[in-house]
Amino acid sequence: MSLAPQPERSSPPSTPAAAPPVQSIGLTVTAVAAVLIVVSVGARALIAHRGYLTYDDFPLVSMAEGNGLSPDYLFGLFNNHLMPAGQLVTWLTLHVGGFSYTPFLTLLVAGQLAVSIALYRLLRLMLQPGWAVLVPLSIFLFSPLTLEATSWWAVGINMLPMQLAMILAVGAQVKYIRTRRPKHLVTLGLSILLGLVFFEKALLAVALVFLTTLCLYTRGGPFRSVWTTIRRWWPSWAVLTNISLLFLVFYLARSTSSLRRPSSVDEVVTFVTQMFGNTLFPGLMGGPWQWMAAGDGAPVTAPAENVRWIALGVMVLFIGFTVWLRGTEAGRAWLLMFLYAALVAGLLGATRLGSIYSGVAGAVPRYISDVVVVAAIAAGAALCGVRREGIEEVAAAERPRARLVGVPRALPVLAAVVVVLAGSAAFTSLRFGDEWALKKGRDYLLTAKAELAAAPAGTVFMDSLVPEDVVGRLSAPYNKQSEFFGPLGKDGPIFVIQSRHLSAFDETGHIRRAWVNGVSAEPGPVQGCGYRITGGPVSIPLKNSVEDYWWVVRIAYLSDRDTSATLRIGAGEIIPFDVHRGLNEVFALASGGGGTVEVDLTDDTVGVCTDEITVGQVVPAPAG
Repeated sequence: MSLAPQPERSSPPSTPAAAPPVQSIGLTVTAVAAVLIVVSVGARALIAHRGYLTYDDFPLVSMAEGNGLSPDYLFGLFNNHLMPAGQLVTWLTLHVGGFSYTPFLTLLVAGQLAVSIALYRLLRLMLQPGWAVLVPLSIFLFSPLTLEATSWWAVGINMLPMQLAMILAVGAQVKYIRTRRPKHLVTLGLSILLGLVFFEKALLAVALVFLTTLCLYTRGGPFRSVWTTIRRWWPSWAVLTNISLLFLVFYLARSTSSLRRPSSVDEVVTFVTQMFGNTLFPGLMGGPWQWMAAGDGAPVTAPAENVRWIALGVMVLFIGFTVWLRGTEAGRAWLLMFLYAALVAGLLGATRLGSIYSGVAGAVPRYISDVVVVAAIAAGAALCGVRREGIEEVAAAERPRARLVGVPRALPVLAAVVVVLAGSAAFTSLRFGDEWALKKGRDYLLTAKAELAAAPAGTVFMDSLVPEDVVGRLSAPYNKQSEFFGPLGKDGPIFVIQSRHLSAFDETGHIRRAWVNGVSAEPGPVQGCGYRITGGPVSIPLKNSVEDYWWVVRIAYLSDRDTSATLRIGAGEIIPFDVHRGLNEVFALASGGGGTVEVDLTDDTVGVCTDEITVGQVVPAPAG
């Protein structure tokens, strides 16, 4: 049974029995590929389901809740990313599916299914037919490097459309190379636009199309190959150049520069070592087998040193085997992967090194999950060979030994490779799932929802920050509780700027009595009263001055009757509040700064004592 059928001229052209075996093999390969795709997508769905929305997901959802479908919302930058289609899909998902992980996860699963099917179709289009095509397909389907894209909404809504755009664009270019039909140029341009409306990094798909054409569809030395690529398929580059320039003008006019400079040579070496040694090479073989927790998000790669060397050795052996098998054709295929990976490394180095994230930048799989698509294409071209229909003038003579992957004895070997790859990935993916399942954001949100449902009527809060490990301060103002809980609508907390009975969420989402942590007033001079407020404003000194800012003032007092009063911090805004008879407290939001709090009663006949005044931020009251 042949895995790589011979060219048509080797079979009698009038022999009708020659076609069925090839067709039969193709149908069987497609059936097995379908099973692999279903297994991959199903397994990823189960792993992802163990987690929840996290980090950037909450700001994206909050933005969708607080905005209509206006151009300012759709084309506004999120973390310096231009992603109008991503904003649109997030908005629709929230308003149709509600504020839970399930509708977002459903779309991630559907996206992974679409990308997987598209990649298989591309491999069938580009590669010599046969069972060997399942190897590059499995490299993509089971690589743990893409787990973030199928689990984490903020990653998947960018990366899955980019991967799909890469695949569709390469496919359109291959069809144009073979047929020179203008309709494929239209598809090529639309494919790039698809990626760009979700993620500006999809501009790299333009580079991928050029590199694929250069490495896989030309012959000769570097200069001849580049010249042939530009001259022969210039209409493709005209389309892609125009799209790229128009997009860059639009994007750069709205964005701020993310470029940085590495702090040292060691930083660059560490980054490159991590990216290739810790992440890419192990990830293409089902690794990295060990993960390191990275807060509430996805873990980063952390393979043992001996495992890294083993992965490098296996990678070198596989590359060497394919070069022995197919010669220059395989070498050019691997050059495609390394050139694209170098582009990604350069982009990452220019935007991540020299920052607080540089120490782990090369160990973050999501940064290179697009490289997995290119690796699958390269591995397929190196192992299976590229189909040359319509490009006979640049076809290379097939090596006799390249037929080894087509003999029946090769089938068990290829099956074993797929099984080992899937098993290795399963081990790594399960360990990823263990880390992904730990979600403080989910626990915080679900606990808060349960507490709010059981809270008595009239429970109110003052806006403050959610825990740092739920939404980080770099996402301000979307790390505020009012933004975080906004998508809950009427089931969410009620926020006020003043209250006698105030509540606060603790670090785990439980509702507690509120307190103010900050600068307290000096002890009052009147024994048993502290500061007596009657007959005019009283200026109460603080132990330390506070900056001019928005603060919460807590005043605990004893009054002989109901009245009204005002307070202000230093020379800041005057804030009115109600005074109630008996022992009470009030929390009021005020702007100002200085070293005093002034309190004044509107009724000079009322007597009020206070010896507890604090200016600061709302926190849960201490236990006990």
